[in-house]
Amino acid sequence: MKYHAICFDFDYTLADASDGIVAGFQYALPRLGWPIPTREEVTPTIGLLLEDAYVQLTGDTDQTRIARFRPLFREVAEERQRTDTRLFPGAERLLRELHGQGIKLGIVSTKNSETIHAVLQHYSLDRAADVIVGYNHVEKPKPDPQGIDIALQALGAQRDAFLFCGDTVLDAGAAHNAGVDFAAVLNGTTRSEAFTPWPHVLIAKDLPELGDFLKNAR
Repeated sequence: MKYHAICFDFDYTLADASDGIVAGFQYALPRLGWPIPTREEVTPTIGLLLEDAYVQLTGDTDQTRIARFRPLFREVAEERQRTDTRLFPGAERLLRELHGQGIKLGIVSTKNSETIHAVLQHYSLDRAADVIVGYNHVEKPKPDPQGIDIALQALGAQRDAFLFCGDTVLDAGAAHNAGVDFAAVLNGTTRSEAFTPWPHVLIAKDLPELGDFLKNAR
C-alpha cells in the first residue's frame, strides 16, 4: 500500500458521539444564560473545538463564560460519550484490517484523548491505534497542522506515505497545511461539494468505500 500510516478524525468520521455532545450543550448553555439549543443547532458544530462551538452557537466572546463552558459541558457529556458513542458501520472492520496489515494508525481529534481511548477500549480496539492526539495535546487545533505533525513524529511516518481522513473542511485544511494526503468521509454534516476546493485523494460516502479505496492505493 502507498500509505504506511493512516490517521483519522474521530467525531463523525469513525464514530457518532452526537447524543452525548448534544446532551452536554443542552445542559451547559442554559447554565450560562442561553436557551436550550436543539439537536439540529448543535450537530453542525461537532468537530469544532468546544470553545469555538460555544461562540458559534451563542455569538458570545466573553472569555470568562467561554472558560466556564467546557467544565459544565463535561459534567454531562464526558460519561455519556464514553457509554453512548457508536462506531459507524465499517469502522471496526477497517481499523482491524489495517492494523492486521501492519499499517500504523492514529487519531487526531478535537475531543479529549482519554474519551477516545475509552470508546476504543469498549470495542477492544485500543491496541489498534498507535497514537491518539486529542485537544489536550495541542496548542493550536485544526486546521493548524500541529496535531498531524505530532502524529507523524509519533508514528515515524513520512509525509508522502501518510493519509489523513476526516469529515470537515477543518480536517481538509489541517491535512493541506501539514502537506499530507487527505480523504473526506461523508459521515457528518459537511456535504461533498465543500471538499472540492481542497486537495483530496477521495471523497467517500462512508467507511466501506474508504476501505475499498485503500485496498487499491498504490
